[in-house]
Amino acid sequence: MKPKVIVICGPTASGKTDLSIELAKNIDGEIVSADSMQIYKDMNIGSAKPTKEEMQGIKHYLLDFIPPNKRYSVADYKKDALEAIQNILKKGKNPIIVGGTGLYIDSLIYNIEYPELKIDETYREKLENIVKKEGLEVLYKQACSIDSLAMERISLNDKKRILRVLEIYHLTGKTKTQQEIESRKKDIPYDYFVFALNMDREILYNRINKRVDKMIEQGLINEVKTIKEKYKSFPTAMQGLGYKEIVEYLDGKLTKQESIEKIKLETRRYAKRQLTWFRKNKQTVWLNALNERKENIKIILEGIN
Repeated sequence: MKPKVIVICGPTASGKTDLSIELAKNIDGEIVSADSMQIYKDMNIGSAKPTKEEMQGIKHYLLDFIPPNKRYSVADYKKDALEAIQNILKKGKNPIIVGGTGLYIDSLIYNIEYPELKIDETYREKLENIVKKEGLEVLYKQACSIDSLAMERISLNDKKRILRVLEIYHLTGKTKTQQEIESRKKDIPYDYFVFALNMDREILYNRINKRVDKMIEQGLINEVKTIKEKYKSFPTAMQGLGYKEIVEYLDGKLTKQESIEKIKLETRRYAKRQLTWFRKNKQTVWLNALNERKENIKIILEGIN
């Protein structure tokens, strides 16, 4: 019998944090974050990082531990997450993976091995120059011609992942999809039970819009200003939703209202892509996010027993 690990995923603003904390209180669990923005220090408001009060005494792993100017790969995440799961199990507690970053979750539930690739700075610079001179769409089309399967789940505006597809192929001669297929042949060390939250699309989009307004009220613009002053470069962190749009406002490329509306639009699009991603995993049990929490916890507990 492999140890059981519960996974709670779903789109942004669907209530994953609240449900997972309530579940952890019920089953003596601890939480491992699977959010590619909440890993960063100082990026609290825009990443919707749970506060100490919201955690209600439940221990969380892989939150707030990487400076925004440091690169952090999926391979890094997998290594750290597996270590966190082991630590939780050693305590006799129950691990709960919580987040909306599909790549992070897939790296665990499918045991995908990501080769440690050194960045070819010359090639990266070449790609960045193409983006500046010809636009990101040129690289998007190039990546689609190399690895159409991987690109099905990557948006036209997702510069970080578009560049990653191209870099993997450049460095290894294999596509990202090929590498994932080959690595999935390895045994999976844990028995993952995957649950995803969903709700009516209109309600979800309305929640996203309200969340963005709340982030602005809480001081997202000042948070971005502080990070820009504190860290001289942020290769990945400032590509995050809610951050890159505020940077555009601070750089004079957008008005304040335009940047807010852009955050809302791009977050709604991101939520749609998250749902598409999680639907591809056939083992996922879908939960109605508008149910009473205790009702969804009951479904989860029945599902793992």
